[in-house]
Amino acid sequence: MLEAAVILAAGFWAGMINVVVGSGTLVTFPVLLLFGYPPLTANVSNNIGLVFGGLSGSWGYRREAAENKQLLVRLLPISLVGGLTGAILLLILPASAFGTIVPVLIMLGLLMVAAGPALQHRAARVAARSSSPQAAHSRAVALAVGTAVLGMYGGYFGAAQGILLVGLMSVVTVHSLQQITGIKNVLVTAVNAVAAAVFLLAAGEAINWTIIALIAVGSTLGGLAGARFGRRLSPTAMRTLILVIGVAALARMMFAD
Repeated sequence: MLEAAVILAAGFWAGMINVVVGSGTLVTFPVLLLFGYPPLTANVSNNIGLVFGGLSGSWGYRREAAENKQLLVRLLPISLVGGLTGAILLLILPASAFGTIVPVLIMLGLLMVAAGPALQHRAARVAARSSSPQAAHSRAVALAVGTAVLGMYGGYFGAAQGILLVGLMSVVTVHSLQQITGIKNVLVTAVNAVAAAVFLLAAGEAINWTIIALIAVGSTLGGLAGARFGRRLSPTAMRTLILVIGVAALARMMFAD
């Protein structure tokens, strides 16, 4: 019961911060590792469960997404192809490879979380200095390529994918942070959904339905709460919790070995 309650709470927190900041996987995934679930099972089940939080969060930011419908129409197919590629890579590579790569991915994700504010401020300054047509074309190309790469990353693991998308769009678009958040929520949810479909079809042995149910319920409620109240929460508090849980997961993996 305690384990279920903690996973449910982690799903709620992940759903909430995914909507506002991104990187919810860095809450739920380490929690699952702390309870002893294999990395592949934790990753696959977590991915499927968080889709529901992405849907509720995207609904909460539907106004911002609708304001950028044309951009979403261009980027969604790119994200879907990237997510499909990443999910297939996860299934093709041996489970031992994922277990080896996970600590590196968690460390990179934690660094992204810690450096997020500085990167976003720097991105805003770069975008303000580049306003020529040629620069606009270059930014459009960079946005498409970056979206594809991050889609692949999201389909494979996905921690801090939202933060990376926010940073990318802050550099190459002129949209406000709230509009970028609305776009990011749709793209991340699309990547998670296509990856979840692949996992459901081809990775049944790595799926834990109890984990999925707990994270799905928690993240759905968290996504709704994040869209409504998340802007009022302290980003510093969110980032601190992510860093603490992530470091704890790394420590457990090192001692387990």
